[in-house]
Amino acid sequence: MAAEWSAVLLTCRRGHGGVSALQRELEVRRLRGGLGPRPPALLLAVEDPWARLGSGGATLNALLVAAEHLSARAGCTVVTADVLRDARILILHMGRDFSFDDCGRAFTCLPAEEPGAPAEALVCNLDSLLGTLTHRLCVGSPPGVWVCSTDMLLTVPSAPGISWDGFQGVRVIAVPGSPAYARNHGVYLTNEQGLVHDIIYKGTEAQIQQCAGPDGTVPLVCGIVFFSSDAAEQLLATHVIPPLDACTYMGLDSGAPPIQLSLFFDIVLCMAGGMTEEDFVKAGGDASVRSARSVLWTALRGFPLSMACIPNASYDYMTASASDHIRSLTLLPSSASHLRFCKTAHSHVDQPCLLEDGSSVTNCLLEGAVRLAAGSVIQHCHLQGPLEIGPGCLLSGLDVGSSPALRGCPLRDVVLQGHHVRLRDLPCRVFTLTGRLDDWQSPVEKATYLNVPWAEFFQRTGVREGDLWDAETPQRSRCLLSARLFPVLHAREALGLQDVLWLLGLATVASEQLVCWRTAWRMSWQELLPCLDIEAELGARQALFFLQGQHKVRRVLLGCQDSSLLPLARSAVHEGYHKAMLGTLDEVASTAGDAGVAARALACIAEVLGCMAQGEGGLRSGPAANREWASAFGRLESGDIAGGVQELAAERQKWMSRPALLVRAARHYEGAEQILVRQAVMSSCQFITVEQGELPPLGHWVQAVCPARLDLSGGWSDTPPITYEHGGAVVDMAVLVDGCRPVGARVRRIVQPELRLVSLSGTPQGEVVAELVCRELEHLQDYCQPHAPGALLKAAFICTQVVQFPSQTPLRAQLMESFGGGFEVHTWSKLPHGSGLGTSSILAGAVMASLYRAAGKAASTESLIHAVLHLEQRLTTGGGWQDQVGGLIPGIKIGRSKAQLPLRVEVEQILVPDGFTQTLNDHLLLVYTGKTRLARNLLQDVVRNWYARLPSIVQNADALVSNAEECAQALRQGDLQLLGRCLDRYWQQKKCMAPGCEPLAVGRLMDALRPHAYGQCLAGAGGGGFLCILTKAPRQKEALHQILANTEGLGNFSIHSIEVDTGGFSVEVVGCDTKDSAQPGGDRAV
Repeated sequence: MAAEWSAVLLTCRRGHGGVSALQRELEVRRLRGGLGPRPPALLLAVEDPWARLGSGGATLNALLVAAEHLSARAGCTVVTADVLRDARILILHMGRDFSFDDCGRAFTCLPAEEPGAPAEALVCNLDSLLGTLTHRLCVGSPPGVWVCSTDMLLTVPSAPGISWDGFQGVRVIAVPGSPAYARNHGVYLTNEQGLVHDIIYKGTEAQIQQCAGPDGTVPLVCGIVFFSSDAAEQLLATHVIPPLDACTYMGLDSGAPPIQLSLFFDIVLCMAGGMTEEDFVKAGGDASVRSARSVLWTALRGFPLSMACIPNASYDYMTASASDHIRSLTLLPSSASHLRFCKTAHSHVDQPCLLEDGSSVTNCLLEGAVRLAAGSVIQHCHLQGPLEIGPGCLLSGLDVGSSPALRGCPLRDVVLQGHHVRLRDLPCRVFTLTGRLDDWQSPVEKATYLNVPWAEFFQRTGVREGDLWDAETPQRSRCLLSARLFPVLHAREALGLQDVLWLLGLATVASEQLVCWRTAWRMSWQELLPCLDIEAELGARQALFFLQGQHKVRRVLLGCQDSSLLPLARSAVHEGYHKAMLGTLDEVASTAGDAGVAARALACIAEVLGCMAQGEGGLRSGPAANREWASAFGRLESGDIAGGVQELAAERQKWMSRPALLVRAARHYEGAEQILVRQAVMSSCQFITVEQGELPPLGHWVQAVCPARLDLSGGWSDTPPITYEHGGAVVDMAVLVDGCRPVGARVRRIVQPELRLVSLSGTPQGEVVAELVCRELEHLQDYCQPHAPGALLKAAFICTQVVQFPSQTPLRAQLMESFGGGFEVHTWSKLPHGSGLGTSSILAGAVMASLYRAAGKAASTESLIHAVLHLEQRLTTGGGWQDQVGGLIPGIKIGRSKAQLPLRVEVEQILVPDGFTQTLNDHLLLVYTGKTRLARNLLQDVVRNWYARLPSIVQNADALVSNAEECAQALRQGDLQLLGRCLDRYWQQKKCMAPGCEPLAVGRLMDALRPHAYGQCLAGAGGGGFLCILTKAPRQKEALHQILANTEGLGNFSIHSIEVDTGGFSVEVVGCDTKDSAQPGGDRAV
């Protein structure tokens, strides 16, 4: 569940700058899915109307802006409080400036990643809070207004346990903390009913102790308040009453004098039970605040103020202490967090072994040897080693040009930051350097700079007090915050990191360094704050994120890692970095020198193009044979991967203008990827061995009859590229269906130099369903189009090399020269189309086996398994190997393939206990569901998801293989119940691999059978066809038929017996037809 927001507003201080950049940040989070499954229609970054408005004034102004926009969307011409009645509004306050992040506490990046997020992105404190509020804290709350500060790190358990039954008024959220921590923070004092009596800020030990609960903890104020719709309406009504009107932009536009209000001590406190009107109003500072408090008392006093303290939650205020900040970025939070904290977050590090435990790297590119000690943090930096960063350091915002200055400069307990600054219209880069133990506001005589007393610093560097503060600056105002330490501009040379590093005084300070520093235009941190360019800083972080992202693309693809690049692709599209990502993928595909890596890179390009279409332009799966792409495809087919990739990229540029073209381009990239997959799979040809044999007499039929295949576990792991990138294992059995082998083919040589391809209905004596005669090589050209007439048989002639194609020698000449005539092929199957029993692959094996024999050749069963793989790649259907293993090898077996090329399938016969084969025959049944599998693109979807390395798919591939091994063990042990569990698990795994493969009618059928089955699973890919059921009792065919007959909504079903075929398929020469050799007729065995 998730809270569904009507509006989300982010407030920032006036003069903060970058409001448009903050608005873009909110919009990007909407695109990423960071605002819940149904993102709010209204997203606004709101600038405070006054520089020192306070959290209370900012709340009232944001509430007015939200109401105004919602009123306009409702078609109103004036602001109406009615829009608050059913609205769910979230107001987030950015608050004060933060010494350790130019973008404020809200956009301080955490050393965390969200592996399950749809789009990959840096995790800011804002994102953490949005996740906590949307998916945890605010779930189930009634309509109203949530207000939240962003100046703290907050973790909340997944079930916070807040009851909203009968709620009225206003509720504050608290987290348990220690009395010691509370000394510098606020705590709530409540009565037995959970209503707030008082808010105590930095109270005495006695005051804090009276707030303690039975466990000794106290409820800390954590900056979160909820106003019911009624309370929010009353608060909104005050915006027109002086002096509260001065809190809003309308007051600014009306000339009202400024006023500063606190959310907790001016708005919330008036509802506390222990307050009297006199005490509350008097406690206001000047007359305007007292007047404002009086208005707020009248408006809000009638609402009950309750508190919800969240057990096991934690709260950490982000102080101005560098030590506290470094600690918060290096110590992992409690397990209540919904984030995965990690030492290296969204970073590329060449030598991760040099990062000590207890250090933290976020959004960085660290090239070469960069050593980082425990207790140190690097964020938003691109550095080149060799570098050594000691303990207690925070480095942020340093670009690659800073690296030379850092070499040989041992850093310890310092904060070194690069800033984007705008001085009027002049953009600048400025560096600041402070000590971890320094305090910004302590007077110079009691304070330190770079962790040493100021006097020692002056002595060490030659800097004088007069260099830092004007003579008229009072002594009490002389502090680090106001010291003009940091060079901003030099008259004749560029500013660099060395302009602040010399302040460390690590060696004898050269006089020219001091002179250079003195002649530079310098500013204090206090003076720099209003000049910080937030838009430039956010842009630089974004650019660095995608630069390290490009390194990640190379690392994942070239290292064959099971990491998904799809979330990064989505972010690249959302944030306008798709061209850079496409360029990187082009580079990897063209230079990898590995067809498997190149294929995955092309699949990733297809994903980027699909993301760019933004769900428009049609289905991702579709045809990919447009002539405009033919030249690039031809290069790939010829083995020129680099040239093919370059041509693909050139052609791609013509297809980028609208969603429909992008989707079609994505389909062609998947087509290109399949060419490379085919080449990888066809490496299995080296395991095909064909020997010369005796040529059967002219007119004599060579016939192969095969059982069906029933898969019991592991299917999909045999599918390229999964099978050679991950490794596969499938348990299946050869089965007779209703007592017969249902698939067969026969081939004979005929006098005419032509190829006669005949499809029969069900049996060798069945009626002719389709007949095709090929007399020219050009008649075979469509062999690679699976739906073309006779495509499988044409591909069989080419793959067995009975016919050379392409060739300068005409078909007739080839046939006469090698065989003295042509061939006639008959095929049949008793199984319906889309049965799930491996018909097409087994038929291909039968055709190739009989064709080899009819052409005077012989191939082993292992060779046939790999020959069918080859044929299906040439045919472009791209199937796996389990079907031919199941149908061509007798009995029960497990096939395996290793995660390597060349692809080789190895088969192990599973030896079952005596009598267990008959037990299986008695307990296994097939139920024909009456549904034909319509999902032609099922395979394409599975391969796409595998190439995307979706975590669920990778985990499922692992599970498929391990389940196959467990299934094999169940068979060896003769354990029906364990076999049933494996079968059930297998069906869940199939549904994960190919969502949508269980039609509603099939689900009803399985529900009806479940009480009577140890396990059940649709055969093959699912979606229809046959259901395999392992019954609890033996010989249940009639009983199950009765059960299904009494179940509504199943359609035309039928139940079939199956038996394990321990004999396997057979190839034999049968008699010659006495009639015209071109016509099918009766046979006799020879």
